[in-house]
Amino acid sequence: MGSSGVPQGKRLGLDIGIDTVTAVVLDGGALAAAEAASIEPGNSVIAAAVSSAKRLVDASGQFASAGVAVPALVDRAGRNVQYSGHIAELSGVDLASAIGEAAGCAALIENDANAAGYAEFLMGAGRGCGEMFYATLGTGVGGCIILDGEIRRGVGGFAGEFGYVPVDLEGTRLEDVASSRNIIRRTRERFHRDATSSLVDIREDELTIADIVEAARKGDDLARLMLERTGNYVGIGVAAVINLIDIERIVVGGEILEAGEPILHGITDRARQLAFGPAFEGTAIVQGELGKNAAAIGAALLSASLGGSGE
Repeated sequence: MGSSGVPQGKRLGLDIGIDTVTAVVLDGGALAAAEAASIEPGNSVIAAAVSSAKRLVDASGQFASAGVAVPALVDRAGRNVQYSGHIAELSGVDLASAIGEAAGCAALIENDANAAGYAEFLMGAGRGCGEMFYATLGTGVGGCIILDGEIRRGVGGFAGEFGYVPVDLEGTRLEDVASSRNIIRRTRERFHRDATSSLVDIREDELTIADIVEAARKGDDLARLMLERTGNYVGIGVAAVINLIDIERIVVGGEILEAGEPILHGITDRARQLAFGPAFEGTAIVQGELGKNAAAIGAALLSASLGGSGE
């Protein structure tokens, strides 16, 4: 273990998404390589992950350990995917064995929000703090609670399900408004009210979260409005976290955060309104630093618990 708490040795990290497998190599506690491979519709995500693992073994040599981040509930042993609402193929699979065999080393599986949060804690926007909450906004909405340097999982292993935080009296959950799919849906619903937006020139079935982020960067009023309002919803959940656990730092990550100021302003502004004042003033709300590699990096870091020097 290095002086910063970052484990040493050469370690492989994978992040399995709906249409992409991101893979990283950590060597000596630093990012040595990163790649992303697209998964064609209808192809196996497990096969794609196995291929990525084999490719990096061929390119980088023997690994001390491997970790895999998945959008799923994972058993406490870090071996089996219990349930994935986003990728049905993963449910019930002993993914640790499949990746371990491909990589030629011990492997573990971790929820992607926990993995990304741990990466930000050790190597990103959470460096130097003792307690942190991580929120990720993407295909789904997730969270990770880190106290005293450790991920807190709760009695059943379900702690940090940020997307299930209710944001109104009708039972709307945060994920219902702040996931990529739902941000796109909400933006489409406003097209008839803002015909001047550059987004209306994109076919509705082709609109992506990247389009909205890019439009916001260029100053598109509708895109900025939708991201700020999304931030307001997220701020409701952030305020709840601040009020309940008086956390030192809240790190928010995910593709939508690439837009920067509109969504961060929305989050901070609403959290300031709803949180207990002294607790809010003691909490830093910041953007994640590791981007699309965060979950893969975290999976590699967490795999150090399996041992191995990678020498």
